[in-house]
Amino acid sequence: MFKQDLDFLGKRYLALIFSSLLLIIASGALIFNGLKLGIDFTGGTLVEIGYQEVADLTLLRDTLESNDFEDATVQYFGTTKDVLIRLKTQENATNSELSAEIVKLIRTKITQNVTLRRVEFVGPQVGDELIQDGGLALLYSIFGILLYVAWRFEYKFSLGSVVALLHDVIITLGFFAILQLEFDLTVLAAVLAVIGYSLNDTIVVYDRIRENFRSLRNDSAIEIMNISLNQTLSRTLMTSITTILVLIALAILGGEIIHNFAIALLVGVGIGTYSSVYVASPVVLVLGVSKEDLMVPVAEGADIDETP
Repeated sequence: MFKQDLDFLGKRYLALIFSSLLLIIASGALIFNGLKLGIDFTGGTLVEIGYQEVADLTLLRDTLESNDFEDATVQYFGTTKDVLIRLKTQENATNSELSAEIVKLIRTKITQNVTLRRVEFVGPQVGDELIQDGGLALLYSIFGILLYVAWRFEYKFSLGSVVALLHDVIITLGFFAILQLEFDLTVLAAVLAVIGYSLNDTIVVYDRIRENFRSLRNDSAIEIMNISLNQTLSRTLMTSITTILVLIALAILGGEIIHNFAIALLVGVGIGTYSSVYVASPVVLVLGVSKEDLMVPVAEGADIDETP
C-alpha cells in the first residue's frame, strides 16, 4: 500500500531542526503564557444555566462585570441556549449563595427564562493538590516506562522512548498554552493517554528493529532501522488515521465537556506518530546501538550440551 524504501533516517537532521523549533515554541509558550488552568486546579465555582432562547453572551458578560463579577468567564456549552459561567473563588460568599446570586442577577437584569442546570465548586487547596498529583502522575508514568523499556529491550532504547515521550508531552502542552485552551482534569487524562499511545507505537517500531538487528547481519544500523520503519509504516499510519478520524468526530460532535480532551488527543496522536519515526529511532542511533546490544546471549557450555 505504501512505498517501502523511504529513507527516514536520511531526513533525521531536518527532523531534528523541526522538532527543536516545535520544542522552543512550546517551551516559550509554557514559560511566558502558561497554561490556562481550569477550576479543577485553580479553585472556583462553575455555574451552568439554560435559556429558552439563544443567549446573548455579550450582554451577559457586561451584566456580570457591572455587578462585581469582572473575572467571570462566559461561554456557550454545547448549544447557543446553554451557557457555562466560571467564577474564581470568593471568600465572602458560599457556593450556593454565589450560584443563587448569579441566577437572580440574570433573571432580574436580562430574562426570566433561565434555569439553573448544575453548580460545581472546587476549593483552592484541592486545586493545589490536583496540580501536584497530576505532575507526579506524569513523572511516575515516564519513570515506569523508562524501567519497562530498559528491561524489555536495552537502556539505549529506553532513553530513546523517554525522549520521544517528553517531546510529545511538551508540544501538546505548548499547543494548549499558545491557544490558551482550558487545561483541566480531562485534558490531563488525555496527556496520559498520549503517553500510552505514543509508547505503544514506539514499542512496535523497536520490536521490529530488534528482530532485524538479529536477522540482517550484513546491513548497517541505519539500513536496518530504515528497513524496520518501512515495514511498520503501514501499521503506524493505519492505526493513527483511524484513531484521528474518531477523535475528529469527538471534537466536533462530542460536546463541550470532552472537546478539549479530544483536541489534546488529536495533537498528541499526530505528534506521537511523528516522534515514533523521527525522534525515538534517531535517538537510539545517536546513542550508538549495535548488533551486539540486541543479540540473544548464549549460555556457557550450550554447544557442549548439544554434542552427541
